[in-house]
Amino acid sequence: MKRKLVLTGAFIGMLAIILGAFGAHLLKKYLSVDQLNTFEVGVRYQMYHALFLLFLATQKDFAEKTLKTIYNFIVAGVVLFSGSIYLVATKDYTLFYSKIIVFATPIGGFLLIIGWALLFFTILKRKS
Repeated sequence: MKRKLVLTGAFIGMLAIILGAFGAHLLKKYLSVDQLNTFEVGVRYQMYHALFLLFLATQKDFAEKTLKTIYNFIVAGVVLFSGSIYLVATKDYTLFYSKIIVFATPIGGFLLIIGWALLFFTILKRKS
């Protein structure tokens, strides 16, 4: 599981860098300032959660089931939250945009919150 956490964190982080550069250099010509700011929020949250997964991999006392559960919430949250933000920001140029996408953002955000909450309560329950 630790390997999976590190690999996924590294991949999500790498993808955040690529998308950030794409937004800063290529999309700048096509998107409004508000759209670029929206796109950047997706990149920022994606990177935060890449680092979260790398941190999670350093935890030695977590049960495998706990790691898997947190991992699943975070990955699903990143896909839904950041992915939907990218689609909303580029809706004028993407074929995949649908009004239903806007519902994915809060669902993804909620999944991220659950992942953080699980981390919090797992650490809180640990004996010092």
